[in-house]
This record gives sequence, structure tokens and C-alpha cells, in this order.
Amino acid sequence: MLSDFRLLATGQTLSWIGNGFQTVALAVAVVRAGGGAGDLGIVMACSFTALLACSLVGGVWADRLQPQRVMVVSDLIRLLCAAAIAVMFAGGGYHLALLCALTAISAGAGSFFSPAMTALRPLLVPASSRQAANATLSMLQTGSSVAGPALGGLTVAAFGAPAGFAVNAASFLASMAACLLLRTRATRGPRSSMLSELRAGWQEISSRSWLLGGLFGAGVYHIANGIILVLVQVVAIERLGGATAAGFIAAAEGLGGTIGAAVALRFKPRRLLRAGWLTLMLMPFWALAYVWPATLVAVLAGAIIGWAGLIFYDVAWETALQDRVPQNALGRVASWDTMMSFLAIPIGNALAGPVADRFGIDRVLTVCALVLLLAAASQLLIPATRNLTRAGETPAAHTPPELAEATL
Repeated sequence: MLSDFRLLATGQTLSWIGNGFQTVALAVAVVRAGGGAGDLGIVMACSFTALLACSLVGGVWADRLQPQRVMVVSDLIRLLCAAAIAVMFAGGGYHLALLCALTAISAGAGSFFSPAMTALRPLLVPASSRQAANATLSMLQTGSSVAGPALGGLTVAAFGAPAGFAVNAASFLASMAACLLLRTRATRGPRSSMLSELRAGWQEISSRSWLLGGLFGAGVYHIANGIILVLVQVVAIERLGGATAAGFIAAAEGLGGTIGAAVALRFKPRRLLRAGWLTLMLMPFWALAYVWPATLVAVLAGAIIGWAGLIFYDVAWETALQDRVPQNALGRVASWDTMMSFLAIPIGNALAGPVADRFGIDRVLTVCALVLLLAAASQLLIPATRNLTRAGETPAAHTPPELAEATL
């Protein structure tokens, strides 16, 4: 099993780095072709729409088929899309409709990959090692999110945007090769209609108060966070030093995420989910640092602290899902989880400008930081969340019957 985990980690690290090349290459290619911010916004909107439209369907197929089969097909489609985009720009052509179609197809394929990977991960390591495995992947993903755009920027600057798309295509090939070599197999039951399987996935969520509460809490959190993510960029550019400051802040966020994953690799509390929600309450410090003391040094410190808490929470949440949700429903539960974020963050993004114009950036950031705090703290009011234990552990013998669901 561990050799399969190493294969997955290696393939995904290369793919995550490749995504950083794509991010830089897409912006540079569209702008240099004369498309500007308007065209780039349209392309990104098409990508997001496809991701949203395919998310729940992807979860169903992740639970119907062997997860690695879904992942291989997804990687193949994304490889072909990235290669086609590279060829289009290398040939000197720029066709907005074609670019939108290719990015939408790629994003739709990605929405199948993510729940399949979630369904596969708990099969690759023993239950006692799931937290460490999740922390390792989080650390690799966080590091890739910093290294990918940095390397992508250098490559695109030296060889042009088509080279960035080509590297992204090659990264999907590496991921696909790793998935083809995986030997682990999942147990799959009989199929029913798409709607029935979607309902069954939702029933897995609604039957667990810690999971249902967590999804709705995350929805509220992500609306506020969507507002924050827009406004802090404005503050960084206008007040803290421009693009250079934004770069330092991004690096601090990556460092914080790496620290959070490293802590999760070593620190294994019995009630991991409770610890995760507690560490998520560090994120408001990151948002508030833009308001007071509103210096670059304070924001960098807030970014390190806040993102360390965020990544530790991510590890705790993923581990709880893998421990307590049946493996044959993990893909659907993961897709519902993703759907909440996809719906909430863009709502926050869209609200950022109007509410900042009406109430002022500092006031909005302060209120949103309070919402982040309350969204996380409210989960600790749910007994099942407070008392959920890691796989293989049971609560103390005196646990009241009404808390029994925390171990189901």
C-alpha cells in the first residue's frame, strides 16, 4: 500500500507544480494576444462553471468505478486540452471560443479527478497513518503552489506561454502514469440511477451532525473568505507595497501552510476534528492584520499563523471523512463538500466590491474576520464534532448515549 501512496504523491506533486505553470501561462497568453482582463475573466468563468456543473456527477462516478480509472481518464483529457492550448498559442492564433471550450473541458475533467482521489486515498495507507498521509500530501500541495507559479513565471518569461502549457500537459502525463501503476483496488457495489446515488451521498452527510454542520459552517466561512480574498489583494497593492508585497504575502501563506502540515504530521490529538476547528480560528488574525496594525510585517506574521491553522484544519477534516464515511460513498460526500465551496467563494468574490464601496474596506474586513471566527467556533457547539475520535479509538466509557454518533 505504501508504495502506491508514494506513486500517488509523486504524480500529484508534479501535477500540482504543472498547474502553477498553467496559471501563469494562461494570464500571459491571453493578455499578450490582446484579450485583456475581459477575455481572461470569461475564460475563468467558463472554467468555474464547468467545474461546478460536473462536480456532483464526478463524485458519483468516483464511487461507481475504480478511482484510479477515473483519474487516468481525467488526466488524459486534461493533457489533451493543455496540449491543444499550447499548439493554438504556438501557432500564433487566438480564438476565445476555442480557449473557453478547452479550459471548460479540462476543468470538468478535473471535477472527476478530485473526488476519485479522495475515495482512493484511505485505501493506500493503514487507518493509523491516514493523518500523516494527508499531512504529507498537504505539505506537497502547499509547496507546489509556491514553486509552480515561480517556476512557471521563469519558464514563460524565457520561452513564452506555449512552453508553460506544454509543461502542464507533461505534468498530467506524469500523474496519469503514476495512476496506471497503482495496484490498490476498491470494492464497488451495484449501481442505481444517478439521482438515487446522489441522494444516497447526501444521506451519508445528513445522518452525521458533525459532517452536516461542518458543510454549512464551511459555506458561511467561504462567503466571508471570498470577500476577504479580494479585498486583501487591494490592500496589498494600494497600501503595503504593490506587487512585491503581494509576492511576499503569498510566500508567507505558503510557509504557513507548510508549517501547518508539518504540525499535523507530528501532532495527533485523539479528537482531531475538534483540534482542526480550533486551529481554523487562527485565520481571522490573518484578515485583521490588514486592518491593524496594517503593516507588511504584521500581515506576513498573520499569514503564517492563519494559513498554518487552515492547513491543519484541512488535514483534520480530510482524516475525519476518511475515518467515518464509508469508502464506497467518499467520492459523493467529497463532491458535495466541494460544491459548498464552489458556490460560496464566488458569492463572496462578487460581494467584495459593492460592500467595500458601501462600508469601507477596513470595516468589511473586520466584520468578515468575525464571521470566520464564529463559523469555526460554532462547530464546537455540536457534540459529535467535539467528541469525534480518530479511527480505531473510542470515547471514554462514560460518554453519554446522545454522543454516540460521534463514533459512528
